[in-house]
Amino acid sequence: MANLTDSLNDLMSLEGALCAAVVDYNSGMMLASEGSGVDMELAAAGNTEVVRAKMKTIKALGLNENIDDILITLGKQYHIIRPCSRLAGIFVYYVLDNKRANLALARRKVTDVESAMTM
Repeated sequence: MANLTDSLNDLMSLEGALCAAVVDYNSGMMLASEGSGVDMELAAAGNTEVVRAKMKTIKALGLNENIDDILITLGKQYHIIRPCSRLAGIFVYYVLDNKRANLALARRKVTDVESAMTM
């Protein structure tokens, strides 16, 4: 089990990691962050809307599913959003440089970190 600081430091250890945050999607508030390159307060609030919209769509479609992760690819970055399976209302937001990062390893890393994270 790892606290928020340890969890974010673990994410930042991966090649190409730019920044990471833990966000409460009920309030849109960032609980912790690490790294630089993105306004994480603004990103936390904006990506809260992404998570809420996807959850609303899943419900409207009558799907009995949970979000594993949401991947947003930009010209120079990967953004991974992963709702926590054990911590209700929390998601991990992870930003990587797509020229230096390995996407498969990044998705695996965020999964491992999220599953061990405590608050």
